[in-house]
Amino acid sequence: MPGAADGRAHLFNDRTAERYRRSVTGGVDLVAATVARTDRPFTGVTPAQLAPEISGIDLERPLGDAGAALEELKGVYLKDAVYFHHPRYLAHLNCPVVIPALLGEAVLSAVNSSLDTWDQSAGGTLIERRLIDWTAERIGLGEAADGIFTSGGTQSNLQAMLLARDEACKLVEKEAAATGSGEIPPKSAILPRLRILTSEASHFSIQKAAAILGLGYEAVIPVPCDQDRRMRTVALARELDRCHRENQVVMAVVATAGTTDFGSIDPLPEIAGLCARYGSWLHVDAAYGCGLLASTTRRHLLNGIERADSVTVDYHKSFFQPVSSSAVLVRDRATLSHATYHADYLNPERSAENLIPNQVDKSIQTTRRFDALKLWLTLRIMGADAIGALFDEVVDRAAEGWSLLDTDPRYEVVTQPQLSTLVFRYVPPADETCDPALVDRANLHAREALAASGEAVVAGTVVDGRHYLKFTLLNPETSLSDIAFVLDLLAEHAGQYLALHIEPELSHSRAS
Repeated sequence: MPGAADGRAHLFNDRTAERYRRSVTGGVDLVAATVARTDRPFTGVTPAQLAPEISGIDLERPLGDAGAALEELKGVYLKDAVYFHHPRYLAHLNCPVVIPALLGEAVLSAVNSSLDTWDQSAGGTLIERRLIDWTAERIGLGEAADGIFTSGGTQSNLQAMLLARDEACKLVEKEAAATGSGEIPPKSAILPRLRILTSEASHFSIQKAAAILGLGYEAVIPVPCDQDRRMRTVALARELDRCHRENQVVMAVVATAGTTDFGSIDPLPEIAGLCARYGSWLHVDAAYGCGLLASTTRRHLLNGIERADSVTVDYHKSFFQPVSSSAVLVRDRATLSHATYHADYLNPERSAENLIPNQVDKSIQTTRRFDALKLWLTLRIMGADAIGALFDEVVDRAAEGWSLLDTDPRYEVVTQPQLSTLVFRYVPPADETCDPALVDRANLHAREALAASGEAVVAGTVVDGRHYLKFTLLNPETSLSDIAFVLDLLAEHAGQYLALHIEPELSHSRAS
């Protein structure tokens, strides 16, 4: 078995720099060659087919050579990977990535800075802080704004809800002290009264955050949406008033700027006005819609976001960055202190005259990658306008796709998109009467059959109890012809399924 001497040869340092160069170059060459010849987003491989290949590899017998390991990797990963760069990958909020960000990924992995304390990151700390300031400026949060990079929208939303929870508790304690009516209630007595109001189309991470924070799923109250899947402000006002009358504390209202299913943007100015009236924390989940911050033509769609108390952005969605690259930003940097904990061995408390910029003071993570470097190099090489133009392209394409679907008798489409998501459903010809449950199964089959063919990958969701298909467009290379091609394939799969099953169902109905 290899010993310590063999392992030492693989450590990256001044003596192994050339070995590092050769190994990484070999990996880059392999990925570049694979992407260059990829003609479909997926092979259609199933877990049952691929699992034996991976489980059959003996991890106790190393190959000892990077070339051999890369050759093996071709068979167990690269051959069957799902390739988001392909124009017919239309499923989830996964974007193709820009080359400057890949350059940043290579640099940050090799240097391996940890962004928790200054003495582990130095310049990385200041670069991350500058990018937080840049994003806050784009949002319009003001001079007191701050934030921190996170692993993704779920973590960003969790931290925002943590801050909102503790700010709400502080407010209740302050009000109790001001009235002089008795003892200040303990936090354990306040938590059961806390509520989060968010649209019925918001991200599930809000419910998850409530559970993690000790509030329970039932603390999240869904607010109805209109036909465009945007939060109804009349319903929100009604819930705010009810909570106030019933002595419940609305610790946060969560508005969504780009819902996962529909790409809808809640009416931010009206929601901000209601939050101001009722004294509630406003969080805007712009994980998807944050790309509009770089748009030169659609920034107005985010009007009102500047009034938020906290904002989630996912650069790894609409800024074309590799996973992971997200951030949570706040209007008042003082609120980040709710996530602060001082450890003598890491970030001891210091006097105001000797402040060290330790990012762990703001984060619910300790060790963190220097993910900010990817966005830094993207801005320094491409610029924000180029990012915005790419996002504008996919929004334009979604509008064209909606027009195509809206005039296609084979499909019904739910709503005209504000961003780049299309939710639609195959429907049988008008002269055919089908059980809606059978049409549901036809749509599910079409999605599965398409994925199995590897020709394209689309997503699915449920709307009003019925199964729908979904395109999430994040690739500027996706053309209207690609969309039309996939729609034809889906209609073919769904039509074949109905042809096989509609007659047996009719026969069963007549017999009954």
